[in-house]
Amino acid sequence: MDTVSLSGKELAAAINTDTKARAIALTEGGAAPRLVLVVANDDPASAWYVNSLRKSAERLGIACDTVDLGPDASSAAIRAELTERGADPDTDAIMLQTPLPAGIALDEVSSAIAAAKDVDGVSPLSLGLLAAGLDGFVPATAAAVVELLEYHGIPLAGRHVAVVGRSNIVGKPLAQLLLAKDATVTICHSRTADLAASTGSADIVVAAAGRIGLISGEHVRKGAMVIDVGTNEAADGTIVGDVDADSVRGKAAGLSPVPGGVGPVTTALLMRQVVTAAENSRSN
Repeated sequence: MDTVSLSGKELAAAINTDTKARAIALTEGGAAPRLVLVVANDDPASAWYVNSLRKSAERLGIACDTVDLGPDASSAAIRAELTERGADPDTDAIMLQTPLPAGIALDEVSSAIAAAKDVDGVSPLSLGLLAAGLDGFVPATAAAVVELLEYHGIPLAGRHVAVVGRSNIVGKPLAQLLLAKDATVTICHSRTADLAASTGSADIVVAAAGRIGLISGEHVRKGAMVIDVGTNEAADGTIVGDVDADSVRGKAAGLSPVPGGVGPVTTALLMRQVVTAAENSRSN
């Protein structure tokens, strides 16, 4: 069986074209949409991602400010910055970059992000709105998985989807989004007794656990679709996913590449949500 590459590059380009046109319209109307990235770490991977977001924003006509609080920032300092930016009328969107300083949990500080500006959907309020099926921003990576599947014409209604990973960034919100599309969802995690039994019966397997090679050919039934959300640094410095791609190819009907699959769609959706937040603020 030939395994189709479920690339996200074309989808991301289409989203970006629309986002740029909307950003230009906002700029011509008085002010460019503005994203603020709040950072409280000295992690090289985080710095690379922040720089990547800044470049993406600039290409699309979105103003982007970075606030570096340093790796020793306190919970109170992070919350104060988020609260201040939330009250700033010139700030349309806020993202809190992880990892956070040792001892500070994401939910401890993310609750200070105003829901209308929480474009990555990480606050407890945003996650609660998603769980209740109400309007709000959703975590971009979770949304990217659904958009990638739909872009490639993979039906979700009535399908069995196994999601491997239960984080508030991907696994849990993705399950909510899939349920809203009438999929039947199984969430697997580190305590799942027989992972292969749970994933092996699924029509679609989403790997989002952050472990290199966690999903191999034995975890996937013939003809299944596999979405690899993982972005892990291998020993040689390359970026690899959670899926052992070599053992899955020839068995799965489709596999998203790493890099080039979910990643570019995630960034594109983040930028689109920044513009949406700006449009919402202008209409109020």
